[in-house]
Amino acid sequence: MVFRNLRVAVQRTRILPAWVRRADAAAARAVSARRTHPLADRFWSRISGFADRGVLWWSIAGVLAVIGRRRTAARGLGSLLVASALTNVIAKRVFGGDRPLLADVPIGRHLPKPPITPSFPSGHSASAAAFATGIAIESPRLGAVLAPAALGVGYSRLHTGAHWLSDVVGGLALGAGVAGLSALVARPGPAPLDAWVASGDDRALPASPDGSGVFIAVNRASGTSVLRGDPVRVLERRLPLAELHVLDGAGGDDRGANAGRASDDDGHDSDDDPAAAVRAALAREHPPRIVGICGGDGSVAAVAHEARAAGVPLLVVPGGTFNHFARAVGAASVDLAVDALQRGEGVRADVAELRFAGGPPITVLNTASVGLYPDFVAERERREGRWGKWLAAVIAAARVLRRSAPVTVIVEGRRARVWTLYVGVGPNDPGIPAPMQRRRLDGGVLDVRVLHAGSRVRAAGALAFGRRTSAVLRSARLLPKRLESYTTEAIEVLVRPRRGQPPGFAHDGEVSIDATAEASARTAAPGYRTSVRIVPAALDVYRPAATAGAERSPRR
Repeated sequence: MVFRNLRVAVQRTRILPAWVRRADAAAARAVSARRTHPLADRFWSRISGFADRGVLWWSIAGVLAVIGRRRTAARGLGSLLVASALTNVIAKRVFGGDRPLLADVPIGRHLPKPPITPSFPSGHSASAAAFATGIAIESPRLGAVLAPAALGVGYSRLHTGAHWLSDVVGGLALGAGVAGLSALVARPGPAPLDAWVASGDDRALPASPDGSGVFIAVNRASGTSVLRGDPVRVLERRLPLAELHVLDGAGGDDRGANAGRASDDDGHDSDDDPAAAVRAALAREHPPRIVGICGGDGSVAAVAHEARAAGVPLLVVPGGTFNHFARAVGAASVDLAVDALQRGEGVRADVAELRFAGGPPITVLNTASVGLYPDFVAERERREGRWGKWLAAVIAAARVLRRSAPVTVIVEGRRARVWTLYVGVGPNDPGIPAPMQRRRLDGGVLDVRVLHAGSRVRAAGALAFGRRTSAVLRSARLLPKRLESYTTEAIEVLVRPRRGQPPGFAHDGEVSIDATAEASARTAAPGYRTSVRIVPAALDVYRPAATAGAERSPRR
């Protein structure tokens, strides 16, 4: 061991030029001599720890996957995996080198577990640069957002005395180079479409060129984390006779009345409920012929429930953060949605009905699930007020990745411990454990995906990557060995308690809280019972005919 440590130390003096070693020493003295507040020292230490084993970058990739940027996440993580392997398997053995002496670093900056591997290059820096550069290749805007985080991880290694300046610079260069080469191996994909359309037969619906007979609930609390124009102005201009009911956005959220006590992906608590507003309008002596909703997936599902009950067509105007269902029907912008309404173009779509232990039915448009995703949404909601949606999502993804436990479920008499159980509306792409956006508006089946408990890292990799990169994950032994998928018309699930509490159950971006607690109280066995069934051709929804059945194609 002594001989090995001596050899590692000599490698640095033999390979790196004297001027580099002098620059390293000068930079280390300058950083250590700076007086910083203990909170700042703790911040940099935690940033460095957060990036251990790529947890920070896996968490961000998970968030990107949830919002439909799987290819972007795959590029970033693929670059990270290659850069990490080159750094730890080859570069550190070739170059090596001793690390800075901790005696020269203020004690408040020391990492809880000082690293013992060779110093050059910095693995943290290489992974950070590879991930951020890989993301930038697919999306320059996202790459620019992540660049400060990557540089911050690199500086944290200097601040904590874990690396020399040359280690950090070398790691950043190696990571960026690996990601750059990946663009030669796999060309960047087309920019993600704002609109793509699932299949389904076209259907003529009532047209309203000026908005007469149309009632639209607008949830201003939805999509507050996304920069976009004011949809109300477009609706007022193009549909002057439509009745717009603008919901109170003060602390409002995207919750639907048919979801019980729930929190979703568009905000916080609100007494102004889009489903209640639509229900009141439909109960008038002269109800609207058409109801619409401008909001996120939770609001859309809640209003779709009311439209189904009343037998009126639904206008979906994208106004949330992710807008999964709006994209599925081709209404990726306010203007596209209005175009379909004015021309009377639509489609009849399948939906699903979710019930908790004999409770009222809940309309589901995209997915229902138990496991990691509900944990993620609940954790993010707890932090959103303080950190904002996107940073809260990254923190939540990291905490769930580290701390969440598998859920025990009994499905059709079979007991299993799972990371996630997803039930999608309509058949979806094979090989994806957590499809968030439906690929068909018809099909007449539920698509069930069961990711059985196993490696936490493999589960994270499977949830972050799509089917196109499954071969890369399989070669890196990161794909879970037990991913089960099948289609059915109905499914019944008994969810066992976890740590004494019933796990949350998510549907269309919402996590039911009171509904699962009440279902647990009504269920004889420990836990709660829930069921999901497909309802074919249950909802008339406006869809631009010009995009019906279109495949994804390059469009910038």
